[in-house]
Amino acid sequence: MRVALALRATGVIVPLLPVDGPPQIRVFRRDDADRYMLLLFSSGESYAAMLPNEDELPVIRYDAATLLDFLEQNAGVLEAVWFDVAGPNAMQAAPADVIEALRIPAP
Repeated sequence: MRVALALRATGVIVPLLPVDGPPQIRVFRRDDADRYMLLLFSSGESYAAMLPNEDELPVIRYDAATLLDFLEQNAGVLEAVWFDVAGPNAMQAAPADVIEALRIPAP
């Protein structure tokens, strides 16, 4: 789980819903799914590549601790975590696997 370990050092771009008020994480769902997917990106440009027809694409950078907190609170409603889904090297992981990797103590 090299991606999750890299998140500990550099953080990750997390999509937000374009709403007024407190920031809300944007999650995605397949039409027939009852659970959601969290999509994470290496940059705002990678996120924009996934949704080229959308004008407003707010994001926030999460560090490892903030991402871990979000995943722990929402693991029950997430079926997958995707990394750079629009890129040539997209990766998918189970939320539990990302949580486990983020919990590994730093060297």
